[in-house]
Amino acid sequence: MESADPHVLAVDLGTGGPKVAVLASTGRILAHAFQAVGIDLTADGGAEQSPQAWWDAIVASAGRALSESGVAPGDIVGIGCTAQWSGTVPVDDTGTAIGPAISWMDSRGARAVRETVRGTLNVQGYSASKLARWVRRTGGIPSLSGKDPVGHIHFLRAQRPDVYAATTVFLEPVDYLNLRLTGLARASHDSITLHWVTDNRDIDAIAYDDALIALAGLERSKLPDLVPTGSVLGGLTPAAAGQLGLLPGTPVIAGMGDLHSAAVGSGAVADFDAHLYIGTSSWVSCHVPFKKTDALTNIASIPSGLPGRYLVADEHETGGACLTWLRDNLLFPDDALAAFETAAGAAPGPPDNFFGLLNDVASSVPVGSNGVLFTPWLNGERSPVDDHTIRGGFHNISLSSTRADMARAVFEGVALNSAWLLGAVEKYCKRAFPSLAFVGGGANSDLWSQIHADATGRTIRQIEDPVLANVRGAGLLTLLALGYLTMEDIPGTVTVKATYEPDPAAGEVYASLLKEFVNLYEKTKAIHKRLNGRRLIG
Repeated sequence: MESADPHVLAVDLGTGGPKVAVLASTGRILAHAFQAVGIDLTADGGAEQSPQAWWDAIVASAGRALSESGVAPGDIVGIGCTAQWSGTVPVDDTGTAIGPAISWMDSRGARAVRETVRGTLNVQGYSASKLARWVRRTGGIPSLSGKDPVGHIHFLRAQRPDVYAATTVFLEPVDYLNLRLTGLARASHDSITLHWVTDNRDIDAIAYDDALIALAGLERSKLPDLVPTGSVLGGLTPAAAGQLGLLPGTPVIAGMGDLHSAAVGSGAVADFDAHLYIGTSSWVSCHVPFKKTDALTNIASIPSGLPGRYLVADEHETGGACLTWLRDNLLFPDDALAAFETAAGAAPGPPDNFFGLLNDVASSVPVGSNGVLFTPWLNGERSPVDDHTIRGGFHNISLSSTRADMARAVFEGVALNSAWLLGAVEKYCKRAFPSLAFVGGGANSDLWSQIHADATGRTIRQIEDPVLANVRGAGLLTLLALGYLTMEDIPGTVTVKATYEPDPAAGEVYASLLKEFVNLYEKTKAIHKRLNGRRLIG
């Protein structure tokens, strides 16, 4: 029996932890909750998280969101998940995760991928014939950085053979969540994309390609069966229903990655209507009516979370993560000096309103940060260059440079990186975007919104509640799949909080800085390869 007052539960598993929200059938978010989850980073390029910690945080957040919303369990008519993409969860034959999940930030499979994809005649590290076959069929190719499921699976086979042998199926994080919800180990046509083993040429007939599976060195038996994008995967199991406080059998929608949900949650669902996302990572994306790949800039159109549509895929490894790095490693690190300061009477750790104060400090510095330039490649880069050994830094620091200069330089460095990527995406799409919908936690900053407008020369539409874009997108896609919304309804569910126009004078400064920003990459990439290549892939 259909609920008289239908709502959906949406889950967004970000790198920092899950957000869970309750949405009305109109797309309005009634309540939401978040719980942080840690990540373990290692010196050899490892990045791992606990799948059980994910689930525990989701259960806790769902309980709070449902309680706050006042929505009865019988009025939840569907559940939809989105999650950090390009991760790997090894699962055994009981449906239990074997050890930690491998994060999208993990590069330990780089050497194995390089050995897998190279040949006699190589182009940018890839066998020319393999590159042509991969790109023609999938739209992409396993990353030389090792930061996708192909690299992760090779790493587990080589370095953790006991885990590999015990694994029945390797799942993306979103597909693992759906396994916990439904008991079904499946992937959707869009969530499986970054395994690079599906033929995506016909958007309505996506399927595994045995030749690509062999090229990637994977085993089909350890990959999940596929279900269509936007389909109902199955019903909520009694066990999951008991933990979440919902009714068994509640429909669960095939999930999607964070790129897909952010596009929908930004409201920018028409072809060439672009959005800028800044969370832990960042990107510039839009839907397009074609499948195409630019191997030189690592930009491709891939299956979208919207059935029958393609979406531009690219990524910056670190966006908002640069601000948290500044906070945790320079301004408020947990080290001996911090212990000394606490003993001397200073309050431990950053203030609760740290990011607001950081905005204020950065706003006190003129455009250009008094000459200080920050390059934000703290974990390598993917687009418009695929380079896992490049690293960031502060440049042009002098004796007169201040902490405030450096703080603003971080905001500006991320924006210059966005401008660099925007140029490549616009060239890929063969058109300029007049404006960008701005979502993700970074869009909470009015200062960053204006800096992006000035650095890109584009109007920035700051979306209301931008940190909820992914969870909103998951909810909207759930409502779409269940027939409560149409595609045409989606833009009207999203509110623009403010609009920022480019300032010509600031734009001139940033245009000059962007040239030097790109020069810094070109002049230092060989140095960083020598410094980091052997340690990370050797």
